[in-house]
Amino acid sequence: MRPAATLPRVPGPRRTTPGHRGDLVVLAVEAALLAAAVAVGLVLNRRGAGLHADAAPLYATWRPHVGWGTPLAVLVAVVVLGPGLRWARTARWPALLAAGWLAAVAWTLSLALVDGWSAGLTRRLTPQAEYLHEVPGVADIPRMLAGFTDRILDFQPDSWSTHTAGHPPGALLVFVWLDRIGLGGGTAAALCCVLVGATAAVSVPVTLRALGAADAARAVLPFLVLLPGAVWLGASGDAVFTGVVAAGLALLAVRGPVAALAGGLLLGFALHLSYGFVLVGALALAVLALRRDGRRAALLAAAAGVAAVTALFVLAGFRWWEGYDRVVERYYQGWAAERPYAYWVWANLAALLLSAGPVLGPALRRAALVASRVVGPALRRTALVASRVVGPALRRTALVASRVVGPALRRGALAGQPVRRADAQGADGPVAGTTGTGDDGRGRVRVFGPTVLLPAAAALAVAAADLSGMSKAEVERIWLPFVVWLLVAAAHLPPPARRWWLAAQALTALAVNHLLFTVS
Repeated sequence: MRPAATLPRVPGPRRTTPGHRGDLVVLAVEAALLAAAVAVGLVLNRRGAGLHADAAPLYATWRPHVGWGTPLAVLVAVVVLGPGLRWARTARWPALLAAGWLAAVAWTLSLALVDGWSAGLTRRLTPQAEYLHEVPGVADIPRMLAGFTDRILDFQPDSWSTHTAGHPPGALLVFVWLDRIGLGGGTAAALCCVLVGATAAVSVPVTLRALGAADAARAVLPFLVLLPGAVWLGASGDAVFTGVVAAGLALLAVRGPVAALAGGLLLGFALHLSYGFVLVGALALAVLALRRDGRRAALLAAAAGVAAVTALFVLAGFRWWEGYDRVVERYYQGWAAERPYAYWVWANLAALLLSAGPVLGPALRRAALVASRVVGPALRRTALVASRVVGPALRRTALVASRVVGPALRRGALAGQPVRRADAQGADGPVAGTTGTGDDGRGRVRVFGPTVLLPAAAALAVAAADLSGMSKAEVERIWLPFVVWLLVAAAHLPPPARRWWLAAQALTALAVNHLLFTVS
């Protein structure tokens, strides 16, 4: 028997140290990517390359400043990093969600107020390119919807402004409806964006808990509160988009077809907030696949909701697919025609890092490691099963062939005599009866869990958007509806390290907001 003294004595450190080292390596890669994007952006701007982003890779201008929101933002970060992080592990669920939403609102507002009440909030949505510019001209909503597509292209007397033209009419409708109920103007619109955008800090944890990952929901919530992307949530229309998409996905996760129908209605409306939200389908399918039961009923209910909203818009005169065709043309009537794809296709990822925070890379790395631990054994089991099935089958096939071909050649089968099919009794038996690992497709999906599949689906959507060429710059706010789902991977971080990563998130947001003046 082997002496106990010869056994390895330090398994713990060898398991943890490489993990932290790997995180630091990924962090260094992130820093290199960001530095390269900034440096190349400076060079291209000096050469007049048409980036149309003074602080590339962000759509912003360099303007170091402080404001009366500065101490408020620091205070919120300290509270969340201190007692908030401890309380999140043990608090009652309803109280935790309420506190999470309030903290997200406070964080977003305090960051906005670094730029001042007027520049940071009330005038943020009033420039000519924004939705509010078009609200006074919408006297008849049905008429606006019926003629919306005709006004998308630029260089017409009645062309829509930039943001309105670049989105389906649902985005404009949000602010028209606010105006109709007496909440018109820049202040009400900005506050609406903040309040709705902050609900993502509730919807994402609700989704995780409904999918059986309650501990992950508690771990991820603080990262959604101190989201660096809050710099753009307050205030832009993308904050509303983020809240609507997150709420729709959360309803798909909750039990019951009625909730799924409501989720489908919200996601159908989201499809008419942004053309890019066709990519939310990947997240929706992931949520439905991760449900514990009632997947088919939820899928049908959600599809019915999306179809109902789409049908209403079609009946009103707006066809999503026609609008998209015009938007592609309008996109290249503006700055997109000059912005170099060769820069933005990778610099967009640097902008994403500043919106999602430095935790993104390490969190995704750890989620990928978890997936590899599942996929690796599964592939080995599949290969083993295949070898057990294919090996004997090949041997039997060779034996049958030798029994058929040999006599046939001797009888002169090549002269035209038919070759009789040999009796291969039992040859197909093992193949037909093989069940692999014994799991059905849904079981194989659920084994990954929401903290792997949801970030993977969000990453797939971001990659598709990036490669499409329809997202050249400004993705720090445009991709916010996917950023909150990418951060679900933060649940894989070891608990002792979470406070440090969360502090890095807060510092990223504070640095961006105090060094730059961001533009929505």
